[in-house]
Amino acid sequence: MIARYLRPLADDPGAFGLTDDAALLRPEPGFDLVLTKDMVAAGVHFFPDDPPESIARKALRVNLSDLAAKGATPIGYLLGLALPADWTEDWMAGFSAGLAEDQRRYGIPLLGGDTVKSPDGLMLSVTALGQVPAGSIVRRAGAALGDVIVVSGTIGDAALGLRLRLGTIDGSAAGEGASHLLDRYLHPQPRLGLAEAVRSFASASLDISDGLIGDLGHITRTSGVSAVVEAARVPLSDAARALIAADPTAFASIVTGGDDYEILTTMPEARFAAYRAAADRAGIRVAVIGRIVEGQGPPVVTDAQGNAISLGRSSHDHF
Repeated sequence: MIARYLRPLADDPGAFGLTDDAALLRPEPGFDLVLTKDMVAAGVHFFPDDPPESIARKALRVNLSDLAAKGATPIGYLLGLALPADWTEDWMAGFSAGLAEDQRRYGIPLLGGDTVKSPDGLMLSVTALGQVPAGSIVRRAGAALGDVIVVSGTIGDAALGLRLRLGTIDGSAAGEGASHLLDRYLHPQPRLGLAEAVRSFASASLDISDGLIGDLGHITRTSGVSAVVEAARVPLSDAARALIAADPTAFASIVTGGDDYEILTTMPEARFAAYRAAADRAGIRVAVIGRIVEGQGPPVVTDAQGNAISLGRSSHDHF
């Protein structure tokens, strides 16, 4: 199985054709290595009957999103694959084809990993490796008073897509836009085109995986500050706006639900114009949604009158 489906993905010389116990990686001179790992499990991060190509893409892309948020360029990845007993050749062929397509898209090779039998359903663990010019990684800590809060893309589409899959929201109001929401949940879009701009302009950065407000809270806690987000400035897709108009519970899902994999950054306001120009050149939309303020409390979301909006929870809870 490894020879047929995974070895063709390991075309970097340092992978040794997956014939050894480890890989060899040489970062470019003057660069630091950046490492990240995300696991995904059937029934938790994807549906067991999702297409294998989509499962492969999600497992890889959520890790590439972490690299983008650190300002890193991907250079390789390791794959841990725990297969249930009922795996099939057709499933594995689709899975490896999905990986191969994304490897070409993002210019990243498989370097190695491990394959085991799983007694509890499919589980995947990807360790992605990237590099940044020495000393230039952008961490969560670093947000300063007065910084603007900036997000890429549109927020909440994946969370609404999940609710559509679960049947907890009526998607009829979204019309044809429902397919966009479903695809955003199934296929994250890592914003690697923003990596250089993040390094150049951001004071703090992460990707939105557990929800906008919860992940912003990670930045504020590690930076020793607080934040105010203006609800009206959160960028939304047309489908998300339609669902908000039809169902008042949709907004809370948008700002607290996970799986956006957009880039959340803070920066001095004077840097935003240059950041937006760089994002425009990369074909990625960015928008200011709020500001870093003094305090130690969690981020607050306000309405048009400046009143705090009650959200019930701030983010996805893994446990």
